[in-house]
Amino acid sequence: MADENLQEPSAEERAKFEEDVLKAAQDAMKMEAEANAQAAGDNSAAQDSPAEQPADAPAEAAPESTESAEDILKAELAAANDRNLRLMAEFDNFRRRSAREQLDIIETANGKLLEKLSEVLDNFERAFASENKAKDLETFEKGMQMIHDQFAKVLFDAGLEQIDPTGQEFDPNCHEALMQQPSEEIPENHVVTVFMKGYKLKNKILKPAKVIVSSGK
Repeated sequence: MADENLQEPSAEERAKFEEDVLKAAQDAMKMEAEANAQAAGDNSAAQDSPAEQPADAPAEAAPESTESAEDILKAELAAANDRNLRLMAEFDNFRRRSAREQLDIIETANGKLLEKLSEVLDNFERAFASENKAKDLETFEKGMQMIHDQFAKVLFDAGLEQIDPTGQEFDPNCHEALMQQPSEEIPENHVVTVFMKGYKLKNKILKPAKVIVSSGK
């Protein structure tokens, strides 16, 4: 039977008891850690101490250094210079090869264009040959028109475009104004007359159109 005189510990007594238990546990852990550290130190000292050798035992020779740091750097620099020279040579060969290939492409394209233009020249020579001379002006004019159309088609197929800005607003990027003149029909700053047509290749202006610009009424 439980002793009725025993009293339940107070909160302060319980806290003091828990604090004492915690402190005792910490002290025990600290003492164990110190003992382990001392044992480890003794083992390390025993391993580090060299074994006694006879007085007349020969000293161990130090290993010889294979290469100095300066020699290694010199070798690396020589290798880097060699790689650089090889890259420069390869790039120079690539540049020469690319230039040669580009020139071949241009010559091939020019060759095809000249081949077609030579056909136009052949037609001109046949038209002016004595045995093919037209007996009347109308037939001759018709033949010249056919050669003109053939020539224009060759240029058009090669990418040449004609600039004919009649009635359009004046554009200094594509047109060259020769003069201004008043006009009742054409608004101011618009092209009245094309004196000479211009030409462009794709989007590049080869020759601007020479025009007369309206100054208005």
